[in-house]
Amino acid sequence: MLAFSTCWNNSRHTDGEAMIGEIVDLGFSTIELSHGMTVAKIPGIRKAFTAGMFTCSGVHNYFPSPVEVMIDAPDAYEYTSHRPFDRKRAMDMTLKSLELAAEFKAQYLVLHMGSAPMNTAKFTKPLTKLVAAGDQRTPRYIKDKIAFIKKREKLAPLYYHRAIQALEELAPKAEGYGVKLAVESRSRFEDMPNEREMIRLQEHFRDNPWIGYWHDFGHVQLKHNLGLLDHNEWLGMITPYLIGGHVHDVQWPARDHRTPFTGTLDYETILPFFPNGCPLIWELSPTREADEIRIALEVWQRKFPDRS
Repeated sequence: MLAFSTCWNNSRHTDGEAMIGEIVDLGFSTIELSHGMTVAKIPGIRKAFTAGMFTCSGVHNYFPSPVEVMIDAPDAYEYTSHRPFDRKRAMDMTLKSLELAAEFKAQYLVLHMGSAPMNTAKFTKPLTKLVAAGDQRTPRYIKDKIAFIKKREKLAPLYYHRAIQALEELAPKAEGYGVKLAVESRSRFEDMPNEREMIRLQEHFRDNPWIGYWHDFGHVQLKHNLGLLDHNEWLGMITPYLIGGHVHDVQWPARDHRTPFTGTLDYETILPFFPNGCPLIWELSPTREADEIRIALEVWQRKFPDRS
């Protein structure tokens, strides 16, 4: 199933129906309703859905955005936060997202589970700068990466436990609504869960059909570029838990949410890990031009007719 995320044009619209119409005009009839959506756009989305303009593949938490958050900030509230209010707000907003996901007959709800409290400016960003400079094989890079991993390993257990607790509480609600919880791979190593934790998490819930894994092509490629994993090797490990994926490209080393075929991703080797019919959602930056997307869609349909 090929679909398109509203993250591309959400910020340009005040009316939900017009937002949906612009995506339909690109050539997509199946749409993922993404985070950052204001409550004011929901009536227009309902109108478009009722009129049969689109089908909803899934929803990305939080949908709609918390009214007190003025920007598109899906991580404004984290299940892993040390603030009890933030953890409760995260749960309350997720329940609202599940309710709307069910209304729009969505198959899944994509979740960000939180993070370990580490300053990205001290870890991911310096490593990225070294890679961009071609220094990924230098002693400094190796030393900094090992220190980064050790620091995170020391901090992680409490925040992993909170993520598990949140999913255990949400799973019965998801079952009631008939919407799967799709735990997304993240772009920063500080985020929760990392790949080792993701395997543990999925095994923890292996008997629960309402919890699975959401593969973000770009996020995983960013970690691949940093030398933190091998993209194809990771997919080979996590495929049994796969619900679907966000499709976008990456320009070396760390600019993601690019239009497919404009970056470094090798879709021919990645797509075989995804069963036919698996949701594949184009999740593109608002800076991508409509004509560029249309051209890429034509290429995709020609190269991967069974994924269209």
